[in-house]
Amino acid sequence: MNLPNSLTLVRMFLVPLLVAVLLTEFEGRRIAGLQKELVGAAIFGIASLTDWLDGYLARRRRQVTWLGQILDPIADKLLTSAAFISLVQLGLAPAWMVAVIIGREFAITALRSLAYSKGVTMPASRLGKIKMASQVTAILLLILGWGPMPWLAPMGIGALWVVMIAALVSAVDYYRRFQRLTTAKVVDVNIARERKAG
Repeated sequence: MNLPNSLTLVRMFLVPLLVAVLLTEFEGRRIAGLQKELVGAAIFGIASLTDWLDGYLARRRRQVTWLGQILDPIADKLLTSAAFISLVQLGLAPAWMVAVIIGREFAITALRSLAYSKGVTMPASRLGKIKMASQVTAILLLILGWGPMPWLAPMGIGALWVVMIAALVSAVDYYRRFQRLTTAKVVDVNIARERKAG
């Protein structure tokens, strides 16, 4: 198990801790003397940082592995989905927006799995990275706006709209790429068969 994959696993292990901090009623809304919203934001921030760090280290150290490519998007989806569902439970995010965002995540995961089964890899697009960055921003703003900084809550809702729009636009982009890549793969296979037959 290399360092980038270990960081991905750390992100996965932080998910239940984040949910516990956000959804558990603590006396005075404090954990070890700190406001629970700050603790939740810190856990989410650290987990999000590991997302950037594991990819950076994997590329820099040339430790990109099949396991890492499978675990990384799963860890991302677990983290953001758990955070969004917790925010809905707390009444901080509209359920319908979160349903659209999470539904898109499952649809793209299915599409990438289908592409992989056809021998085609679909790396994250630039739009997907923008969507992830806006998700992190929206979640942090909503958590902090819930507690010590209420003026951040409207900014969090604004950021959530950006997430939803980016999610839908990137979903269309993924679908177009899927069609293009799988069509090209079929053409390549047919050409190879014709050459063998000839």
